Amino acid sequence: MITVSDKAKEKVAALRQDAGLTDAFRLRASVAGGGCSGLSYKLDFDDEVKPMDQEFEDKGVRVVVDMKSFLYLAGTELDFSDGLNGKGFFFNNPNASRTCGCGESFSV
Repeated sequence: MITVSDKAKEKVAALRQDAGLTDAFRLRASVAGGGCSGLSYKLDFDDEVKPMDQEFEDKGVRVVVDMKSFLYLAGTELDFSDGLNGKGFFFNNPNASRTCGCGESFSV
């Protein structure tokens, strides 16, 4: 399962509204090769659910993850920070053995 913090929920709702997206658009979380630690996180809105996608809903936010990415993201919480130490979404990923300083990449 992928969970969403209250702050992330608020930011997702604001971004969806600013972009004029309907509720048909889900938040797609994925993992791609790259970044300073080997794997990097990606977030986007998507109105298509593919046959092998995993779909979760937490706090009213629907999150879609492809099966390959789910292997790396299982149990992850999506959070958002607007503090002095960095602004943006970040992943509290229990599967990551190492993360980079910016929080955008990780390794297992």
